[in-house]
Amino acid sequence: MVSSGAFVVMGVSGCGKSTVARELAEKINAGFIEADDWHPASNKQKMSSGVPLTDEDRLPWLAEVVSISIAEREKSGSVVVACSALKKSYRDQLRKIHNDTFFVYLSGSKALILQRMQERKGHFMPVALLDSQFDTLEDPRGEAGVVAVDIIDDIEAIVQDALQQLSAL
Repeated sequence: MVSSGAFVVMGVSGCGKSTVARELAEKINAGFIEADDWHPASNKQKMSSGVPLTDEDRLPWLAEVVSISIAEREKSGSVVVACSALKKSYRDQLRKIHNDTFFVYLSGSKALILQRMQERKGHFMPVALLDSQFDTLEDPRGEAGVVAVDIIDDIEAIVQDALQQLSAL
């Protein structure tokens, strides 16, 4: 069984982070943080305009996500965070949430993710930024505390795969 701690569901935009993270949080009775909710308006405006964020844009936002996640973990015992965490340096910052911070990397083909992005409504991240997401992504496989889950299956199967792999860590 998955123990208490912090769990970051990560991957490029459109891979299903928010949906998987919510379901995972429910399954393990943890608090849930949607990192996108904490972007300042300037970041959202930039992305909505088709401009990728820089490290300078992301680092203060990540610090805020860490702070909020620590508070939620302390309140709930465990926290699941939906956050892109595309670079190792971003993941290293998120590891400050708890000494047991684990990552669930949602992996899928660009074609599948593009299709999903085209089908979703009301999200500030435009399809035009998908290439920049893949360009920025530093594959986390091989890092300690990371499990990779293929997103080809339905949400329930993805969450079950993540739980099984996390339990084995």
